[in-house]
Amino acid sequence: MPLRANVRMLLAAGLIVLITAGCLLFVAVRSAAAGTPVDKKLSFTCPFPLIGLQKLDVNIKADFEVPTAPGGTLTTSGLTITVTVPDKAARGLNLVGATTIEGTAAAGVTLVNGDANPLPVRLPLNVAKTDLPPSGTFSTVATGSVPTITLAKPGKTTLTVGDFTTRLTPKKADGSFTGLGSFTSDCALDPGQDPVLLSFELGDKPAGHRYAVAGKTGVKALGAAAPLTGTFDLSPTAATVFSGGPVFDKAHADFRLFGFLPGSADLEFVAEGPQGGDLAGTGFVARPRFTTVLPLVTLVGMPVSTGPSCRTSAPSTAELRTGDGFTMAKGGALAGTYSLAPLTGCGAFTSYVSTLFQGDGNTFELALTPRQA
Repeated sequence: MPLRANVRMLLAAGLIVLITAGCLLFVAVRSAAAGTPVDKKLSFTCPFPLIGLQKLDVNIKADFEVPTAPGGTLTTSGLTITVTVPDKAARGLNLVGATTIEGTAAAGVTLVNGDANPLPVRLPLNVAKTDLPPSGTFSTVATGSVPTITLAKPGKTTLTVGDFTTRLTPKKADGSFTGLGSFTSDCALDPGQDPVLLSFELGDKPAGHRYAVAGKTGVKALGAAAPLTGTFDLSPTAATVFSGGPVFDKAHADFRLFGFLPGSADLEFVAEGPQGGDLAGTGFVARPRFTTVLPLVTLVGMPVSTGPSCRTSAPSTAELRTGDGFTMAKGGALAGTYSLAPLTGCGAFTSYVSTLFQGDGNTFELALTPRQA
């Protein structure tokens, strides 16, 4: 075979293997996510007609950010993948008039999170345009974009390198193609190596908690407070997020209009949509969303509104924060404020009854104590 043909084949094999292996490692690291440095070397082999197998070594460095509980995400920083291309490849490229090389790759990694099924990831990457020296070694760097991966399961989590496919194109100084055109090659990780880039134990989610609730709610416009009882169930869905919230029993408030006319109101707080909040330190911040229903309102012993249609015209959202000394195991104080929208559906006296309740500055002052399931 002519020397020129041999050079072309060697060039295609060597460069495709070297540069695409870098792409593969790039994908694997980017798919993970802090605080754990990785410095790993792996070798890959590509088979090509006539010239047989070509082997290379690639070095990858990065810092992984690892979540502390299920529901967290993996990210990465400080990624560096260095692939050193040998002198004979540079000289071979120059023989066909190439001054730059660039390309694309499709690289595969496998993520295993706890007892979940293995997740194969096949992602496209770009091999940056690289200037070629007349002779000697040169280095290439592979880059790309990989979406964040959420880890839903507790247990051992690993990120493992797989095979890859690449397509490279050498070009002349004027941007035109050389006689080599573009080359596609399928390459494999050499056996007998540890292909795991990252391995860690992902702890269980924080435990759920169930509380009994006692306290009161203050209605600012009414100038009165209603005693409250109920429950609060909290179920973490990730390291710092939980679902659940307060469920209050029907409450009753007695008040005096103008300071001397007796009145009363029954209140119900009806949850609207999913409830939840954030875990913070030894406590949490809950953001319950609810509609306030007033099934019975009386003045001087006479009902002025009856029935469940009397309610706020829009839901309220409270921000309830645990107080000093609160612990998830022992409970403690929980307090916050909320607003009441104008009322609707309260009959002939809707507008008047609404003025007694609507407005900002309403409060919850609660005490949470652990309860059995």
